[in-house]
Amino acid sequence: MLSIAPAPVIFMYADATDMRKSFTGLCGIIRGVFGDDPADGSLFLFVNKRRDRIKALRWEGDGFVIWYKRLEQGTFEVVPAAGREKRVRIDATQLAMILGGVRLESVQRRKRYQRIGA
Repeated sequence: MLSIAPAPVIFMYADATDMRKSFTGLCGIIRGVFGDDPADGSLFLFVNKRRDRIKALRWEGDGFVIWYKRLEQGTFEVVPAAGREKRVRIDATQLAMILGGVRLESVQRRKRYQRIGA
């Protein structure tokens, strides 16, 4: 039987983040700026000003997990937010491309069916 775990909702913070922030500081951004609950199971991404470091924060049911990556060369792409929004919702494919160094603007998606209101 095919069993695939549901992908978490992924949000990227549009502004630069001080990478000295840990669990409490990142949760403060999520609560204060996003107005969200950091323990809702979503994955929250934060990138520094130079865009060579990225942190991901997620609630795992019994505690928070931080994943941190520092590039030796190059930068991470930051998805621009619309208007005055401070967060951008991305999907797992976009996350994989960001972490893999793929430029999102040069990627073309094939046409897919989408339900209205989805």
